[in-house]
Amino acid sequence: MPPTADTPRHSAELLAQVAALPGLPGVYRYYDESGNVLYVGKARHLKKRVSSYFARDHGGTRIGHMVGKIARLDTTVVRSEAEALILENNLIKQLAPKYNILFRDDKSYPYLKITGTGHARDSADGPPRPEAYARMQYYRGSTDKRHRYFGPYPGAWAVKETIHLLQKVFRLRTCEDTVFANRTRPCLLYQIKRCTGPCVRLISEADYAADVAHAEQFLRGETQDLLHKLEQRMMAHAEALEFEQAADIRNQIAALSRVLHQQAVEVGGDADVDILAVKVQGGRACVNLAMVRGGRHLGDRAYFPSHVEDAHAIAAERGDDELPTVEAQVLDAFIAQHYLNVPAPSQLIASEPVSASLLKALCDKEDCKITATHAPRGQRRVWLEMATQNAALQLARLLAEEGSQQARTRALAEALDLGVENLDDLRIECFDISHTAGEATQASCVVFQGHRMASGEYRRYKIEGITGGDDYAAMRQVLERRYGKIAEAL
Repeated sequence: MPPTADTPRHSAELLAQVAALPGLPGVYRYYDESGNVLYVGKARHLKKRVSSYFARDHGGTRIGHMVGKIARLDTTVVRSEAEALILENNLIKQLAPKYNILFRDDKSYPYLKITGTGHARDSADGPPRPEAYARMQYYRGSTDKRHRYFGPYPGAWAVKETIHLLQKVFRLRTCEDTVFANRTRPCLLYQIKRCTGPCVRLISEADYAADVAHAEQFLRGETQDLLHKLEQRMMAHAEALEFEQAADIRNQIAALSRVLHQQAVEVGGDADVDILAVKVQGGRACVNLAMVRGGRHLGDRAYFPSHVEDAHAIAAERGDDELPTVEAQVLDAFIAQHYLNVPAPSQLIASEPVSASLLKALCDKEDCKITATHAPRGQRRVWLEMATQNAALQLARLLAEEGSQQARTRALAEALDLGVENLDDLRIECFDISHTAGEATQASCVVFQGHRMASGEYRRYKIEGITGGDDYAAMRQVLERRYGKIAEAL
């Protein structure tokens, strides 16, 4: 593939490496001369896909600019296209390439956690053991097999609302184990009927375990079976003339029935569903993700990817027929990156078609069948319309905010007479000195770039060898450390 007068000139070594690629599925990475990753892609046939970038002149297009910067190529051969997709998105999250659609790596999804595995038993002697009475709590972080986790939820409020609901219906404890172990009388939650008082044995271990099991059934969406079991328990207590216990279960059934009636009106009978809607406008995109867990609509969350225009141009030039629109490509990138670390539900409802290879990769990862539809009916159609409207509103808000930020940047550049032609390249660094009574002096640097604060560029410097409290000396030191090499190069 010799270069023409109009095509970028690549090294013979790079072109020979492209020519020697195998016709197997895999992942490829492009790097520039400085070693920065430009693009990560997957291929069913590595040689055909990679050769297509170098086989013709792309002119002044976005893909042409990218191909012109390629100085090095790395490839990884895998067994299937599904494996290639998973590896591709792991690398995209890890390397953050300039020309890929990127979503912020959000690992902060909260869960509802129910402690214990049910193996611990209370002892007849001494105070009740906390580990024998499961606790429900709000949780973020990695999961383990010692406890049960329900979620993920779109936000903290959704978890706390669910805990509040379970407290009213099943009255499970939420107190810390240390508080539980040192109680001598029931707390206020028992008085307002939000807890059954296991800390002072006001409920038997078996009955409490049954309430925990029923709460888990509710969280899994097994509501009809749960109601049937509660009715059986109520009748058993009534036949045994245990009318107080029967009345408690009756109240539990009534509270649960009110909740289920409200849900039936609002969300219908599906158990676990994710609804995804995409809107693209003005070079920006928004993906709105709404979650239904256990038949309950838990709310939604908006995501705003970067590099949308570059990634779409590259996909269009290479002829990605399975994802013909930018909306479909954004959705595909979101699903692939989002569900790498978050469990995927059995049903996806999307505003765009989901590629077959992506669905297969998700099924392989979760080891279960996952379906996707982009033309739902009935209640699902209502969910999708709501998610689409929210995506449009969130994107309009983002564009309005960015327009305001750009106007402020322009006004600042004019006031300071900076003479910057492209305000997207304007970078402002600000420094601040702090100390405690002259000791432990530190300097902080915050960066404003691209019309917004660049939180990833924040730096903190430990200041040493100065007189305590001398802010001028501290500022001199941090500026020399920050700009010394740049000044020498000039």
